[in-house]
Amino acid sequence: MSFRADRHVHILIIGGGAIGTSVAYHLARDGAKDVLLVEKAMLTHGCTWHAAGLVGQLRGKRNLTRLMQNSVAVFDRLEEETGQHIAWKKVGSLRLAGSPERWSEIRRSMTQAKSFGVECHSLSAEEAASRFPYIVKDGIEGAAYIPGDGYIDPYSLTMAYARGARMNGVKIEEGVTVEEIAIENRRAVGVVTNGGNISCDILVNCAGLWAKRVGEMAGVPLAAGVVEHQYFLTEKKLTLPPDLTTLRDPDNNFYLKPDTGSFAIGGWEDGTKGCWRGKPPLDFGRELFEPNWDRLELFALPTATRIPALNEIGIQTVINGPIPVSFDGEPIMGLAPELDNFYVACGFTAGIAASGGAGLALSNLILHGDAGMDLWPFDVRRFGAVHAQGRYLEQRAIEAYGAYYKVHWPGEEAQALRGLRRSPLHDRLARNGAVFGSKFGWERPNWFAIEGSPAKDIPSFEGKPNWFDAVGEEVKAIRQRAALIDQSSFSKFEITGPGALQALQVIAANDLSGPPGKAVYTQLCNTRGGIEADVTIIHVDDERLYLVTGSGFGIRDGNWVSRHLPKGIVLRDVTNRFATLNICGPSARDVLQSVTDDDLSNTALPFLSAKTIELGGATVLAVRIGYVGELGYELYVDQEYAAHVYDTLKEAGAPYGIADAGYRAIDAARMEKGYLYWSGDITPDYNPYEAGLGFCVALNKGDFFGRDALSAIKTAGVKRRLVSYTVEGFAPFHGGEAVLFDGRVVGSTASTGYGYTLGKTIAFGYLPTELAGEENFEIEAFGRAYKAHRGPRTLYDPGMARLKV
Repeated sequence: MSFRADRHVHILIIGGGAIGTSVAYHLARDGAKDVLLVEKAMLTHGCTWHAAGLVGQLRGKRNLTRLMQNSVAVFDRLEEETGQHIAWKKVGSLRLAGSPERWSEIRRSMTQAKSFGVECHSLSAEEAASRFPYIVKDGIEGAAYIPGDGYIDPYSLTMAYARGARMNGVKIEEGVTVEEIAIENRRAVGVVTNGGNISCDILVNCAGLWAKRVGEMAGVPLAAGVVEHQYFLTEKKLTLPPDLTTLRDPDNNFYLKPDTGSFAIGGWEDGTKGCWRGKPPLDFGRELFEPNWDRLELFALPTATRIPALNEIGIQTVINGPIPVSFDGEPIMGLAPELDNFYVACGFTAGIAASGGAGLALSNLILHGDAGMDLWPFDVRRFGAVHAQGRYLEQRAIEAYGAYYKVHWPGEEAQALRGLRRSPLHDRLARNGAVFGSKFGWERPNWFAIEGSPAKDIPSFEGKPNWFDAVGEEVKAIRQRAALIDQSSFSKFEITGPGALQALQVIAANDLSGPPGKAVYTQLCNTRGGIEADVTIIHVDDERLYLVTGSGFGIRDGNWVSRHLPKGIVLRDVTNRFATLNICGPSARDVLQSVTDDDLSNTALPFLSAKTIELGGATVLAVRIGYVGELGYELYVDQEYAAHVYDTLKEAGAPYGIADAGYRAIDAARMEKGYLYWSGDITPDYNPYEAGLGFCVALNKGDFFGRDALSAIKTAGVKRRLVSYTVEGFAPFHGGEAVLFDGRVVGSTASTGYGYTLGKTIAFGYLPTELAGEENFEIEAFGRAYKAHRGPRTLYDPGMARLKV
């Protein structure tokens, strides 16, 4: 039975906080017509009304920083444009470092700021105190000052968005509660409300605290949690200069903004309380919780040590309210993979600061199919249903909240509710010294501890981490002997049906044609030629193919493919059916041949070929491919046989010195080989020709997604190129470092790592084409400029002799 509506709108937005009104404002400003925003209570009555309103631009990744920069650009014009006062105080922000580790983290951020275009200044303790004279200088290692930051009134900002939206034709209705969402043929066709049924062409979930509940109405699981957050206002006994900067002291776990004669002070304490498993009741309104004084002391007492004046004035008001925190602490944005017209913008812990940029990005995505930037770190498709599971989400949200101001070490791993998904080899690898990381709920071996050394991560910003030498031994095994790598967490899809091969030919940039029994490395491009996915497609037969991608990209890539498959072609996630074991290294063939009667010679199973073989007592699909640049085979085996296959290979490989290896060894080896990582080196912002992947684009195979754009790009030439830099010995690069030529910033690093075989630090990055032939550059890290040589993209085995042997 089709949905019956009392009225119809083109775009329906649920939620009247800062995010929802910003989306409405930007949609209307860009010409969208027939837009309706409904709010179950009154505008700002979710968590916007009790937000502190601090605005900070600098983030650890380029496009997250761009989102915040775009917000500031909106704040700068919004009051004049709408006539609504927003109390935007662009007084700057001061971030203190109270430990050497924190100073390293901040200096890294300041180096990145240089490549992001954010004005940022390094200050001494004395200079910091001159900008904020209430602080004690003791223990301050240094500080960062960002003049473009400040604070804003959340209520006034939201009202300005609303006024701007109304000025351009948006209707806003308060007191309208969405109770159900009607779904037909993968579309949200309308909503049932307390005021009647409304049908729509596009539905946008900006429901803030209630976003997870609204998502469930549409059958969309969202990893949007809710936790308690506290801040307090001091008594109004202070005489403050009108241009006093905001202050963040993460080592003392507090932030501060000046108020009228007082300070507003908040923190991010461990052990906050999760709320309603992320699903507040619909009748929860403009309400607060009782103060939790024990938790308040966790940041209030340290604040008083940094600002002694607080010992002389009391607390006037405590705000303890619910705020959104996603599974990983970052916002959730984009088109939900389950539906074709259901957009999401939720999970914003810093929603006021992000609102301008978020509204612009989502409006662009809705109206133009392009957010204007790569939003992968925010993308709704980085999560799956597992992340929305109530208890799992709550524990991770509490952890992400408590970690907000902790030092974020390179390669750090979340710890809450670990061990959720385990490969059949997990226990064996643990006994062998595996130190696991977590990806999409999977436990994966990052590295293997050497006997006598601690089997845990001890990270470092400027020095070598404790796992440095152990990973070097694993790379040595890969390069000189043989190694086994458990890649079971890789996302795997089976595509079946009459015409499956031809259907994928239209989606993939590379040529999949030819007889079955081969693997093809390819990008999946959008109509602009941007790289939406970087995958391997295994051609089993013309009506059955496998697509393999990274562990965290399965939802995104599977969704991209499924949206473009014709009727009758079925995509099925088979990640949990198959374990994947990679055997690689110069002795890999000898080891594998010793446990199978099938011919593994280079003639019988050449590079990029695939065939089913018997291995010990099991049957596996052997694919001659890998990500480390050595002779290797990816073995796809039913889960129940995986342990047998591993034991068989480990025993057979003993005479060859076979070793276990983890994902950090993979990363080091792929950097030497010049292999790229989607979301780091390649994204929808980049095309294959810029990235040096033109060999994967088969313009002569017929029509495919992005062909016209890629053909035009090839004809016109590119304006930037991905290059490899090397620095002699070890350099503390972590990605995002500024690249300098003749003293000026010309780019930033993408992937970075140490090349154990080469004895050099490696960095990838894009350069303007006119500079891509230059060789001598500098890369700045932690205030030091390292001499960097721009060399060939493939630093190890450029002729691929070791792969094709």
